[in-house]
Amino acid sequence: MRALVQGVADRIWQAVRDDRATRSGRYVEGTTAGGDAEFPVDVLAERVAWDFLQESGVSVAVYTESEGLRIIGEDPSHVLVIDPIDGTRGAAADLEMACVSVAAARYGPAPVIADVEYAMLKEVKTGHWMYGDIHSAGIESGGYPDPVPSLGKTEETERMFWSLEFNGHPARLMIDAYGHLVDASANRGGVYVFNSASFSISRIITGQMDAYVDIGNRLLRDHPETESDFRRVGHGSILHLFPYDIAASVFLAERAGVVITDAYGASLGDMLLLEIDPDNQRSCIAACTPALHAALLSTIHW
Repeated sequence: MRALVQGVADRIWQAVRDDRATRSGRYVEGTTAGGDAEFPVDVLAERVAWDFLQESGVSVAVYTESEGLRIIGEDPSHVLVIDPIDGTRGAAADLEMACVSVAAARYGPAPVIADVEYAMLKEVKTGHWMYGDIHSAGIESGGYPDPVPSLGKTEETERMFWSLEFNGHPARLMIDAYGHLVDASANRGGVYVFNSASFSISRIITGQMDAYVDIGNRLLRDHPETESDFRRVGHGSILHLFPYDIAASVFLAERAGVVITDAYGASLGDMLLLEIDPDNQRSCIAACTPALHAALLSTIHW
């Protein structure tokens, strides 16, 4: 299973790296099963992932962003949850903030994030990678100039380097909730929008960022009257964190010592891996220290 997880990540990365014309295409190809925009680079990555897995000869269940659940062979022991390109817009612009995300869990009627046994993130632009599984402690990595993990020690929101999410999130609602944190940290720290949960969380693991915040799903749950706003910017869909967005990065972050929960402070472990409806979508707050995580939970204007 390790070879399969690493192999499909490598194959996607190679295909995207080699096909510069497709990677840089910025027109929308269609929409994914969850309603997110699908770009040419997504179509390429989905195709090569499926081709690689079919050619592997391994019986496995496969869940991808665009195609949903498919089965290869008979009686698979594991399901691969794959976001072939998490950070499509970054990949389309040939920027760094895009990852191939692959997680594997025992296949059953209702696997959850806590069931993940193998996880890998591979950066589309650089080829740098992180890998972990239940058979060994810690994280393996390749390509990074410094040891991984290398968590920061920041405890104050004013000094944090952090990323936040706007795709499918009404800007006014987001600024009402944490605009004061943007104001406080933009000068003494740093504020970034990567549009990739995997890349954002992995930057905490590398020590480049201190925190990641995606609070849309909590705001919707706490304030159902905002649903029309979320659907407006999602072009009819609710676009909060899907399981394929974070299945691998949550596994790796927890092993690295990152404090990572939903926006209520609860574990993400019970998130179903094979469901993408709004009831199963999640929020996320991740931080390099418990103090910073607690400060974010207590100071965001819910």
